[in-house]
Amino acid sequence: MRAFSSKELAEWRSFWTLPVAAALGYSIAVLHTYSLGAFIAPLQQEFGWTRAQISLGITIAGVGSALFGVPIGMLIDRFGPRVIGLIGAFTMAGSVALLSTATGSITNWVILWGIVALGTVCVHATVWTSSVASRFEASRGLAFAITLSGASVSATAFPLIATWLIGDYGWRTAFAGISGIWLVLVFPTLFLFFRGAQDQGGELRVANASAAQLLPGMTMAEGLRTTAFYKLLMAASFFAFTAIGVTVHFVPILTDSGADRMAAAGIASLIGIFSIIGRLSTGYLLDRLHGHIVGASCFILPIIAAALLLYDGANPLSQSVAAAIFGLTVGAEIDVIAYLATRQFGLKNFGSLFGAIVTALALGVAFGPLAAGAAFDKFGGYSQFLVLTMVLMALSSIALATLRRAPFEPQH
Repeated sequence: MRAFSSKELAEWRSFWTLPVAAALGYSIAVLHTYSLGAFIAPLQQEFGWTRAQISLGITIAGVGSALFGVPIGMLIDRFGPRVIGLIGAFTMAGSVALLSTATGSITNWVILWGIVALGTVCVHATVWTSSVASRFEASRGLAFAITLSGASVSATAFPLIATWLIGDYGWRTAFAGISGIWLVLVFPTLFLFFRGAQDQGGELRVANASAAQLLPGMTMAEGLRTTAFYKLLMAASFFAFTAIGVTVHFVPILTDSGADRMAAAGIASLIGIFSIIGRLSTGYLLDRLHGHIVGASCFILPIIAAALLLYDGANPLSQSVAAAIFGLTVGAEIDVIAYLATRQFGLKNFGSLFGAIVTALALGVAFGPLAAGAAFDKFGGYSQFLVLTMVLMALSSIALATLRRAPFEPQH
């Protein structure tokens, strides 16, 4: 396998701070997703809610995010991602902090999560990846991997931080505390270093819309006519539905098997740790091998993890291996989809086309945790949802494996 080319090294020398800043930005985008699992037990205890009712919040946020996927992509294509990302960091942290005011009324819970849904609008993956794609071409796979590893950092840190804050200060303080801590850590880096080619000189100009037309790529109509668009749409939605459903409920899955809450949170944090490994290794491979084969291989892995939880779920070793495997795959998922979207459609209308795919992904995120919670409420466990995970992951892998050669694949 080839080493780094001179063009790849030049991109990293010039713009290495951008993927790092974008990674921190993306980490705040999944604040609500990866922290909610730690809040399920305390909310059940205080309000007597079912797990489906608690998970309804993720559904509301996901649907709201999905509704604005394409419009935000169009705004990014026209004005650039910087100002959208900076606003998004504040709105996302603030909206999650407001969950601390929950009263016990389901109506109030729905309203609060409606506010979170608005907060997610400006922190779509499209915001962070479009900026990085504008600066990286030869090493785009690895640059995306670092950018999207922000979610891996979140998956590692948020269950532990939230569990600690809940244990020492209560769940209300934990919602506000985790949001405030993360905003203080993230925003200064975003302000200083989050700037793509669309934001040249720090100014957002309507003229960027004309410049974007010079980029190689399909029009929106051309992209929508390709079979690749719908295969990526299907793979993204199926993956998000099952993998995020399992991830959000991973701590309850383990505690139901006998693990104490802190031990379960520690095992769940392996998802984040291994997702970093998965992202970086996948990004490296995407720059060197056929992307659809790399993606299909990654998407088949959750079948093994689900089988371990089904047949040996009380064994701490099996729990840890399953968490590691889910982490490797969660670490690869959106990297693969974003990378393949740039290669299949080009960059001219990447924000709009990838925004549509992110919409499908957001719907998967929206309904996966709800379905997992509903499965538990109906059947008293997660076995049925784990079987569904195995089926949908197989279909997603097939969709990626059957993609044709990408028209905007670089020649190495």
